[in-house]
Amino acid sequence: MSTGSFLTLSDLTSRTDSMGKQAYIAEMLSQSIVVTDDLPLIECSEIGGHEFVVRTSIPAGSWRQYNMGVGYSKSTTGKSRVGVGSLEGYSQVDRMLAEDSGNIAQFRENEDVAFIEGMGQTMEQTIWYGNTTQTPAEFMGLSPFYNSVNQASAQNSVNVLDAGGTGSSNASLWLICWGERTICGGFPRGSKAGLTMEDKGDTVPGYDSLGNRFEAYTSWFRHQMTVIPQDWRFGARIANIDVTAAGLAGPNAYDLEAGMAEMVLLPPYLGKNTSGITKTDAPNDPAPGIRPVMYCNRTVRHWMDVQGMRNRNVLLTINDVAGKPQDTFRGIPIKISDQLLTSESRVV
Repeated sequence: MSTGSFLTLSDLTSRTDSMGKQAYIAEMLSQSIVVTDDLPLIECSEIGGHEFVVRTSIPAGSWRQYNMGVGYSKSTTGKSRVGVGSLEGYSQVDRMLAEDSGNIAQFRENEDVAFIEGMGQTMEQTIWYGNTTQTPAEFMGLSPFYNSVNQASAQNSVNVLDAGGTGSSNASLWLICWGERTICGGFPRGSKAGLTMEDKGDTVPGYDSLGNRFEAYTSWFRHQMTVIPQDWRFGARIANIDVTAAGLAGPNAYDLEAGMAEMVLLPPYLGKNTSGITKTDAPNDPAPGIRPVMYCNRTVRHWMDVQGMRNRNVLLTINDVAGKPQDTFRGIPIKISDQLLTSESRVV
């Protein structure tokens, strides 16, 4: 039988102040987690995954002369599928220890908050870097999908720009145009979206290392999700941004603003204030619409500001979004995701 990992008297003592009350816990491991707030969620077509259809060719028509016919033609489509990952966790607290804390609800809540925080970071990390080849139980993230700058090896490599970094101290800057028909998240058919939590009270027993049971309060957490790149053209990545002294901190740093200006031209359409392209010839575009957001880590964002100040760049601005100041590039929000690394390997 599994023994799990349980809070001890030492943990209780470390969370109690000199007055015998439970102390405020400073969340020193908290991060900026933003993607799960942005991406739209749809119900998947399957319990364990989602299947979607993309058009792969269109008929071009034929030029006709008198007394000559025109042959039939057709479009072609293809199917793709992504799997859903299930992230779960159990929090168990010995009932006697919880009672000795003096405030059972607060003692449990203090521990449950850590699960919510940690699982949120894991989910955002997986959205960026999840790889089912390495960890089959998770879902495929965006980095393994936009993972080549060689147009001969991957069709979507046209949306991956190379910033020139060659080592393993690289970062990425992303543009994601979220939408239910472009790039979105999905949850299993017939289930609930987002993180769910069940308070199972003390009905689920705990077990010690010898398999002997004891009364324990139990909380159960689950977050099931996947990323659905139905139209990969609405995602773009500037990869291989060298963050070392020879890169962004050096005299010949990659021009972030120039890369961002190129990146906004990669989606089929974006807006009159960004790429200037507001529609395509597909009758259903844009339906039901897109919401573009740029993402980077704190290091890239720092040098973005430094370059903007040096070059007196007027495209980086602060706009008011729902009453809150938001940094933007040509009207596109720029957000910091702390799960975006500065230790990415070179994308080739």
